Amino acid sequence: MARTIAAALLCVLAFPAAAGEQVVKLATLAPQGSSWHRLLRELSERWSAASGGAVKLRIYAGGTQGSEVDMVRKMGVGQLQAAALTSVGLRGVVAEPGIFTVPGMVEGETEYRALFPRLRGKLEELLLARGCVAIHWVGIGTAYVFCDRAHASPAGMGGARVFAWEGDPAAVEAFRAAGFRPVVLSSTDLVASLQTGMVSCVIQPPAYALTARTFDKARHLMDYPWAWMMGVTVVRRDAWERIPAEVRPRLLEAAREIGARLDAESRRLHDDAIAAMRKQGLRVEPVDRAAWRAAAARTWTAVRGEAIPAPFFDEVVKARDELRRGKR
Repeated sequence: MARTIAAALLCVLAFPAAAGEQVVKLATLAPQGSSWHRLLRELSERWSAASGGAVKLRIYAGGTQGSEVDMVRKMGVGQLQAAALTSVGLRGVVAEPGIFTVPGMVEGETEYRALFPRLRGKLEELLLARGCVAIHWVGIGTAYVFCDRAHASPAGMGGARVFAWEGDPAAVEAFRAAGFRPVVLSSTDLVASLQTGMVSCVIQPPAYALTARTFDKARHLMDYPWAWMMGVTVVRRDAWERIPAEVRPRLLEAAREIGARLDAESRRLHDDAIAAMRKQGLRVEPVDRAAWRAAAARTWTAVRGEAIPAPFFDEVVKARDELRRGKR
């Protein structure tokens, strides 16, 4: 309920205008100094240049504004005007983009890039109806299960404690359906929780595991592509529309160029991150892929009609299956 209220507020609260300039405060979990953070800083510079200094984009990186749940809440009350969110955090605004994080929904990058263009327009319309303008989308990459020990199958995980994002109860139920033991925490508590043993497994893209050093305590990667992660940078609609109409296209062009570079960087980082972590002790563990695939499929009953509206869920499955038939 709290997430729904916060999302609804995005549509109605006024953006406070400053004399002579518009300040857009943007939060992200991207670690300070990471390539993602550097590209967002470049976007800030380009927005300033494109607007003649009239638009100031301030970047708050590394989770300094809290978890993605906190970021959405702060957007709702006007403390932030923008956020770079994953599809997990975006559920606090609109549910449908979370379809790509459903385990087993898409099998890697090729399938995602064939399917996403079919859905992009609808997703942006849904965001706009919630008071958010999507300025760029990023394919973050495949998320894998990282644990403190090897697990050939979910059934063999026993008491392994798997990190689950707070504010996403449907994901918790999905984890349980898969046979996991979820531990609900803020994303800002993840590293400390791995260090203390509060959680023993985490599901995330390799690039984030390397940058945030979560693999230091979870050095076993289960070799099964559990889910796809994507991201989007959104700006409150009222903040966006206070920017002069003639300036907005230039800002959007810069945002989409930076988004394309973030997208390319994510693809590069995926392979580079696994190689780098292997040199530092990461082990890529062979698994019973059929068992992991079956566990992923069990999550659908907890997601369809709960986290994601059933009609939209079914529409995406149909489109995906059409792509697969065409590929064959």
